[in-house]
Amino acid sequence: MSSAATTAEPLHAVISEVIAPAAAEVDRDGSFPRAGIDALAKAGILGATSAPELGGGGGGVAEVAMIVERLAGACSSTAMVVLMHFSAVSVLEAHGPREVREAIARGEHLSTLAFSEAGSRAHFWAPTSTAAVAPDGVRLDARKSWITSAGEADSYVWSSRPLAEPGPMTLWLVPADAAGLSAPGAFDGLGLRGNASRPVTAAGVVVPAGAMLGADGSGLDIALSMALPTFLVGSAAFSVGLAQALLDEAAAHLTATRLEHLDATLAEQPATRAEYAALLTRAAEARAFLADTLAALAAGREDAMLRVLQVKAVAGEAAAEVADGVMRVCGGAAFRKELGVERRFRDALAARVMAPTTQALRDFVGRAALGQPLLDGAGA
Repeated sequence: MSSAATTAEPLHAVISEVIAPAAAEVDRDGSFPRAGIDALAKAGILGATSAPELGGGGGGVAEVAMIVERLAGACSSTAMVVLMHFSAVSVLEAHGPREVREAIARGEHLSTLAFSEAGSRAHFWAPTSTAAVAPDGVRLDARKSWITSAGEADSYVWSSRPLAEPGPMTLWLVPADAAGLSAPGAFDGLGLRGNASRPVTAAGVVVPAGAMLGADGSGLDIALSMALPTFLVGSAAFSVGLAQALLDEAAAHLTATRLEHLDATLAEQPATRAEYAALLTRAAEARAFLADTLAALAAGREDAMLRVLQVKAVAGEAAAEVADGVMRVCGGAAFRKELGVERRFRDALAARVMAPTTQALRDFVGRAALGQPLLDGAGA
């Protein structure tokens, strides 16, 4: 039986019993979905991509996509927390210490990426944070911005300028309880309100030299080859799951709402049906592109990495269009929180601007398709 098949049943149970019932409250209060994350950990979901010899599920990017898509349909904040965990795990499985990998496989360790910075914004490949040799290890100083699960995760896969070697970036495993780390305040924003996304500051944080993930200066190569594919494909799955949930909400509303003067439902109006069909088709296009991306990766097709660079932009833009269309087709009811459309509309817009943004990805795709370096300068 495949890893996805063994994961699907416990995932469904956790979603229906824990995550979905709490989703509206998580959004309303901006609270981290700790109960849902703990339930996912207990069910083995957080270890789904960990090595089997460590007790993990041994799954790959297809399992990440399946898990994140289903979570996004219920609670976007929980889905984003889990996606960023899997993105970090993709690096840790290759370069992390065995004890941390074992804890992840057991569901006892939540990780996340700490790439975005105040000084470089969405350009994660150009860190401004520093690493320097210290008497008892390596000193890290940084102003990270909008780190998912900030203050909630057990560790951060952390980027900095190289310690000594040439190259644009070095990666580190930084424990969340390291002295000098702070994540003050709480996130109070438009969407994805429960994913604890907020700045993290490192002021003289000292980690052992062995906390380096991979070689000094090789962080960008690791990020592009491991973390980025997981994040981009998982982000696309997130958008596909969110779009489907929006369509399901719309279908339920349109079939249940009657126009008394016509003695018919909204779903029986030709114009409404046509608009819903257009949104349904737009979501199907994104789902098909995601499926083709996964097929390209599984087969090792020549265009696989081009698909990976395209898929987040394709699905993210589709989800935003579907969200806007569902708000319109459902009318005033969509603006009331009890329907669930308004929350998902906000979440779709928030996910759309997570780095790499659609604009950056389109530049990457153009460069790759035209035989140019993906990045200029040191990152090329």
